[in-house]
Parts: sequence; structure tokens; C-alpha cells
Amino acid sequence: QVQLVESGGGLVQAGGSLRLSCAASGRTFSSYAMGWFRQAPGKEREFVAAISGSGGITYYADSVKGRFSISRDNAKNTVYLQMNSLKPEDTAVYYCSAGPVIRTTARTYNYWGQGTQVTVSS
Repeated sequence: QVQLVESGGGLVQAGGSLRLSCAASGRTFSSYAMGWFRQAPGKEREFVAAISGSGGITYYADSVKGRFSISRDNAKNTVYLQMNSLKPEDTAVYYCSAGPVIRTTARTYNYWGQGTQVTVSS
């Protein structure tokens, strides 16, 4: 069982930056691939970024490539999402997830956090 708690969301102006953190419980954090997904009002949950257990492989959605960066610190059981050059369309609830393999589809992730709101004003 893995419990995930996100933090770092908030209100930021367009062009600004935020760093999301996701703290995980358990002693096997490094065995899990971690993903970030987001859901805007009235829209389906969409993939943002993912990282393998070792941190050696990363995937990004085209919409965030070059602006967002995912990383992890296995010693701290934490995964991060650095978000730069934020746009109003990045406004959403951001969710952290954990699963057995690195994928871009939500159904492959077994554990989910409660989400953190990111609002980007124009």
C-alpha cells in the first residue's frame, strides 16, 4: 500500500513557476514508477509527466515538454514536478500517482493522491 500526498499548488500569474511535490509512504518507493496527471473542470484527466523508479526514464506530454520537469528523490520518498512558463491552460487539479511501470495512461497507476490545485491567471 502506498499513500501519496501532494503539495505546492497555488495561484500564479502566466509566465510564472511552481514546484509540486508528492510525498509517498512506504519503504519500496524506488520500485514504483511515478506519474503526474491533471484534470481541468469539465475535462478528462490527462497525462502530464512520468518517471521510472530509478529516475532514468522520463515521459512528458507534448503540451508541457520543455516547460515542465519531473524528478524524484528516492531517499526522501518524494517526486517533484517543476513547472515553468505557466499558461492559463495549465490550470487544473494536479494528481500524483504510483504504479508498477512507467506509462502515460492513468489506468496503469494503482495509487493516487488527493490532488493539488494549480491556477494560472492571465
